[in-house]
Amino acid sequence: MTLATEVKKLTESKPFYAVAGVGDFAVEKLRELPEQLQKLQSRRAEIAKDLPAKAREYADKAEGFAREFPDKARVYADQLGHRATEVYEDFATRGRKVVSKASGEAALELEEVSEAAEPAVAEPVEPVKKTRTTKAKA
Repeated sequence: MTLATEVKKLTESKPFYAVAGVGDFAVEKLRELPEQLQKLQSRRAEIAKDLPAKAREYADKAEGFAREFPDKARVYADQLGHRATEVYEDFATRGRKVVSKASGEAALELEEVSEAAEPAVAEPVEPVKKTRTTKAKA
């Protein structure tokens, strides 16, 4: 198989688009990170003050979760397969959009470059018609 065939087969596969979608999602979330860190830093004193009370509250909740865990684990396991399929489809759709946008931009750039690289085409020149002149005898 040629390289072009392999590339075409790859770019037509759903896993390819899912990976592209995951990458795009990761970039989006990483761009949000500085703002989230800034918000947390501004609340640092408030969080530290409430920490002991929150720790007791979470410890009490943890006991309840431990008792309910086996039943909830079964429910979550049943839902996990369905949700994983949804997320996979969402990432594949997102990836298709990212790839089509990027390939469209690349195609436009390639077109511009190829047009700039084309040699000038000379237009055909029509031959000059010769006219016959007869000399008048005097």
